[in-house]
Formats: sequence, structure tokens, C-alpha cells
Amino acid sequence: MNPFNRRNFLFASSGAAAGTLVVPGLLEAADSKPLDFSKSGLVTGQPKSLRHKEIPGFLSAAQIAPHHSAHYGGALKAVVAADAKLEESTKSGAATDPAAFAHLKRLINSRGNSVVLHEFYFDGLSPKGIDPQQDVRAAIEGRFGSLEKWSADFIASAKEAAGWAMLVKHPVNGKLYNVVSDEHAMGVLWMAVPIVVIDTYEHAFYIDYQNRKAEYIEKFMAHIDWNEANLRYRST
Repeated sequence: MNPFNRRNFLFASSGAAAGTLVVPGLLEAADSKPLDFSKSGLVTGQPKSLRHKEIPGFLSAAQIAPHHSAHYGGALKAVVAADAKLEESTKSGAATDPAAFAHLKRLINSRGNSVVLHEFYFDGLSPKGIDPQQDVRAAIEGRFGSLEKWSADFIASAKEAAGWAMLVKHPVNGKLYNVVSDEHAMGVLWMAVPIVVIDTYEHAFYIDYQNRKAEYIEKFMAHIDWNEANLRYRST
């Protein structure tokens, strides 16, 4: 079975330390188009609607619903509340307990990254197989040798990841990387733009797959929305 038939702001973080909210000034190619973040929860304060409430043969509605509401929605609620507390404290000049201050700062990093990554994950799923468009396909083949070799490396990365695995494009050198993240605020290259994102936390698959993480990852490859991935690739 062929697995491929089946700005401007981003949260980014280093591979060695907790991440930070970044608003990179990415240089855009003449034919690029910035991604539309106007409906992101970080903009509206409300969870972004699901494109697909279920994906037959891959994820049930019973799996997707709590993932979207409790984990993505919970992360959004937490980051909005933490941001409001810090903004109020900063503007008022009120003293903040150092431990509470540190907790809020780290919570904004972690939960803020969680919001963005969940949005990339949910928006990047497709009920039906879509072939990769020429732009992103050529980039993958140039970097990894072939789609199949990229797929093998991405699957291996996802199986090792405790939290997330991503195909990203780095705007500094233009290279593609498969990266592993074991926590929302760790493991992502600074400024890197997510192209393909898989959530590998148990909450993303346990209802449908129990402990069969490998099966979930392998089926994911047949449900990548390559049209969306191509838009992300061309945005830098």
C-alpha cells in the first residue's frame, strides 16, 4: 500500500531547553503566501473548529472529540489564563511570587506550543488519501532521497517520540528535518515551520488503538493532507 495515497507567528523552541514564544520575521519567496492564523485559538481565545470530526478507518469521533476538547481546549484555556495573569501583573506593577512567576512563564511556553501543534495536527489530517503536490514532494525527495525514505524516517521518529514528531522546514538554511519532541516546549528547531505534524501522546490514539502506537503512526501516513502540507511548505 502506498502511504502517500493515503506570518505571521509561530511557537518554536530549542532542542535542549524549554521553548519560548517567537514571532519570526520570515523572508517570503515571491510565490509564497503567509499562512492564515486568524482562526487560531491564540488569536480568538476560542478553540479552532475541527475540519473532520472523525476519519473513518483511522480515528473515530470518540477518539477525536476528547482530544480536541480536553487536550487542545485545555491547553488553550491554560495559556489564555496564564497570559492574562502575567499581563495584569506587569501592567499593574504588582509583585509576583517568584515561583508563581516561573510557573506561569513555563506554562505559557508549553501550553502555547501545545495549542499551535494541535492546530497543525488536526488541520493536517485528511479522510482520504491525497498525493503530495510537486513543491513539497520535490523538496522531500531532494532532502531524503525519496518519499519512501522520508516516510521510513518519519515513522521511526514518531515511534521514538513521546509527544510529537514533525516534518519541518528551517527558514535559515531552507532544509527539511524530521524532528522529535518529548514535550510541547522541547525538541523543535527555532523558527522551524511545521509541515507534517503527528501527536504521539497516548491521548491521541488510546481509545482507538490502546497500546498499538505503531499501528496508529503507520495509518497516519495514509491520512496526511498534502494540500495543507504544501501550503505550509510554500509559506516560507
